[in-house]
Amino acid sequence: MKKLGLVLSTLIAFANLSLAAEVKRYPLPNNSTFPIAAAVEIKGGSLVFESGKVPSPIDPHAKPGSPEFWGNTEQQTDSVLTQIEASLQSKGLDMSNIIKMTVFLVGDPAMSNKMDFAGFMKSYTRYFGTKEQPNLPSRSAVEVAGLAGAGMLVEIEVIAFRP
Repeated sequence: MKKLGLVLSTLIAFANLSLAAEVKRYPLPNNSTFPIAAAVEIKGGSLVFESGKVPSPIDPHAKPGSPEFWGNTEQQTDSVLTQIEASLQSKGLDMSNIIKMTVFLVGDPAMSNKMDFAGFMKSYTRYFGTKEQPNLPSRSAVEVAGLAGAGMLVEIEVIAFRP
């Protein structure tokens, strides 16, 4: 029985070694400098699925649902990414652990109801692809008809990897 226990312990130890966490990030083709990964592959570790986050009001004293209340796409993206960062930190993770991001953008009335992708990217590039945080997630960004709150322009959900 002792031999069986020793054999099982040894097998478990080797299995744990083979499950060592590994993240491989694949760059976009053609030496693209666009700040996302083409794909992210995970071996070992665990995944953390963060529910979609929406912005906090920029000016809670403004008329609810107004552009002054929520801010523009860049401001709303900053608000959402700050919330995501805080949520990840509460779990012992940070923005570098994000491997997949899905972005929902509503057309901005101030831009003929077209999504403000440039405004989103101004905020996004302060968090990803920087010297301080070079890890790039795979990412999708889509325009949607609307979000849960009137006047909201941005919702983001992420998947993070815990090595």
